[in-house]
Amino acid sequence: MTKYASVFILLCLFLFSCKPKKNIVYMSNDNFEQEVSRAKYSGLHIKEGDQLQILVSAFDDIAVRPFNLGTMTRTGNAASGTSGANTSSSPSEYTVSSDGTIIFPVLGAVYCKGMTKQQLKEDLESRLKRYLTDPLVTITLTNFNISVLGEVKSPGQKTSPNEKLNLFQAIALAGDLTYDANRTNVKLIRTSEATGKDETVSLDLSEASIVNSPYYYLQQNDILYVEPDRNKQVAVNNDSATDKWIRYGGIALGLVTLIISLTRK
Repeated sequence: MTKYASVFILLCLFLFSCKPKKNIVYMSNDNFEQEVSRAKYSGLHIKEGDQLQILVSAFDDIAVRPFNLGTMTRTGNAASGTSGANTSSSPSEYTVSSDGTIIFPVLGAVYCKGMTKQQLKEDLESRLKRYLTDPLVTITLTNFNISVLGEVKSPGQKTSPNEKLNLFQAIALAGDLTYDANRTNVKLIRTSEATGKDETVSLDLSEASIVNSPYYYLQQNDILYVEPDRNKQVAVNNDSATDKWIRYGGIALGLVTLIISLTRK
C-alpha cells in the first residue's frame, strides 16, 4: 500500500502543478454579446502618402474623359489626330502630397488630408457638377498597410484589401498569436493626426470590452506589437544566463587544463 500511495501522491503533485495558462482566450468577458453590440466604425481619414484610385463617371462618356487620368491623355491626343500611348480606362491613382492635396484634372489642387473617403467623394462631386450632369465619384484606398510584430506566427507588413479592419482581422493576417503571446498587453503604435507624433496605447485582447476602444478598428500604417508573456521572458533570460555559465565555464576549464598541462612539464 505504501508503494501505491507514494505513486498516487506523486501523480497528484504532477497534475496540480500543470496549471492552465491564464488569459489565453480572446474576449472572455461574460458580457460578450452586450459589448460587441456597441462596436462602431467611423471610417478612415485620408493621410499624407495615401494612394487613392479615383474614377469619375457620368451619363456623357465623352464629357467625363478629361476628369480621369486614364482617358484624358487619349482625349487630348484624339483632338490632335495622334494615337495616345495610355489607352487604359482603369481608375486613376493619386498620391496625397505633404501639403495634404491631390492634383486633380481640370480642378487642380484639391485638399483632402483628414477627410473620410465619403467626404472627399461629396466634395469632388460638388465641384464636378459645374462641368458634368450627375457625376459619380468612386474612391479606393490602394495602400492600406499595417505592421504586426512580436509573438505572431507571421510577422511583417500586411496589406489589407478591406479598409474596415479590426484588431482580430489584423492578427489573422499575421497567422494568429503564438502560445507565448501576452494577450493582455498588446501595443498599438499610431501617428496622431493632430500632433503628427507617434502615440502608443496598450490593449487587452482578453476582454470583450476591447470592441469599445477607439483603437479597435485600425488605420493605415498602424503598428501592432505583441510582447511575449512573463513565462517566456523568464525562460529567455534563464537560457541566456545558462549560456553564459556554459561559455565562461568552458573558458575556465580550458585555462585550468592549460595550467595543469604546463605545470606537469
